Amino acid sequence: MPIKNIQLNVADVARSVEFYRDFIGAVPVAEPTADRALLDVVTATIELVRLESGAASTWEADDLQRGFRHIGFKVSGLDAIAERLHASHVPFHLEPLEAEGDVRITFFFDPDGTLLELVERDLRYNTVVDEELVAAEYALGVPERPRFDHVALTVADFEATKEHYGRFDFRHHGTILQPHDPRGFRIDYLKGGDTVLEVFTYEAGKSSRAPQTEAPGYVAAQLVGEPIGDAVAGDSADGTVYADADGFTYTVSA
Repeated sequence: MPIKNIQLNVADVARSVEFYRDFIGAVPVAEPTADRALLDVVTATIELVRLESGAASTWEADDLQRGFRHIGFKVSGLDAIAERLHASHVPFHLEPLEAEGDVRITFFFDPDGTLLELVERDLRYNTVVDEELVAAEYALGVPERPRFDHVALTVADFEATKEHYGRFDFRHHGTILQPHDPRGFRIDYLKGGDTVLEVFTYEAGKSSRAPQTEAPGYVAAQLVGEPIGDAVAGDSADGTVYADADGFTYTVSA
């Protein structure tokens, strides 16, 4: 089953609607209010929820911090989008570059500090684990507008993560190696429907973070399944938020 929705806490709903509309091609599903907006991003929705006040986020832009890392979108014309982001003084985490897997990528922050990635071209995996799933991914084609592709997370144990999210019908379809990274970095991909969990593992030491549901930025991804054995991390507009062993947060729906 796919990732159905991603909830983000934001300070100003109208500002965030404008940002995701102008740079991510998001389309409001209904008329936004001052407190909430639901945006269509082709393969899922993004839910913006106004946060009046809350604790400062403890999320760090360091991939060695376990749990949520970023939200990724497939695009065409990446460099043109990056130019518009620069012209609007949007802060970048990584300038556009050619990356492992024959893709062009860039990373930048939304108005509330959520890290976003744009990916141009299909990934060419070092190891294809499931040819049918990779073929299904390629069949999605070049996006007419930015298309939600994945949520990335850093984990301590990929095999445990694969088993865990297999309960939500995510299947391992490919691996990208990062041989030049001194931290011992690899990325494995778990596909559910037309969406992906992008799983980072490192040989280097990692830090942990307690889940936050009342802080700016990412709150949870909505999955279909049962939260077997996971801790309750709080509440959200989509209901109970659960956290896996790495602190990655999600909600569930039928």
